[in-house]
Amino acid sequence: MQIEQVQSYILEELRSRLDSNLYYHGVHHTLDVVQTALELAALEAVTDQESLCLIKTAALFHDCGFMNTYKGHEDESCRIAKEVLPDFDYSPEEISTICGMIMATRIPQDPQTHLERIISDADLDYLGRDDFEPIAATLFEELKAREIVTDVNVWNQIQIRFIGDHFYWTKSERARRNELKTKHLAALRQ
Repeated sequence: MQIEQVQSYILEELRSRLDSNLYYHGVHHTLDVVQTALELAALEAVTDQESLCLIKTAALFHDCGFMNTYKGHEDESCRIAKEVLPDFDYSPEEISTICGMIMATRIPQDPQTHLERIISDADLDYLGRDDFEPIAATLFEELKAREIVTDVNVWNQIQIRFIGDHFYWTKSERARRNELKTKHLAALRQ
């Protein structure tokens, strides 16, 4: 697995091909998920290089489908991964594991493996962070640009339902993010 080369490739693709009105799902989100996934892997005692490479690759590719479609982007992300990754010495088994992680980020999340739980938590890490409000605001702007949501009050009700139903899958993420996530939910309810 040529992780450094694949990272350079996909980040360049994302920078040049993502719509400018992907205020939430931009390159910055991908980089945030990569960093968070690797932090979580360390907290979850995942230290073998193969697993770390698979996690990083899945994080890099998890939203690349947005280059071609908004709805069903996870399926498109897997299609792109299957097309691109063999050129960077990824085996069919490794690509299958990566696609499993990508699909685990689909809402509602349903991760089946430890690696899938890590990437799922990394993708929604912001729900329990100090920068929740500005990040949530970028998602609102992105959805507003697509006429999916137009009203702030409706948006807040969506967030209340989403956060109320959300579950962090790893023990590490629950320990470090649940308390603040609960406070964000309480603030939205007020």
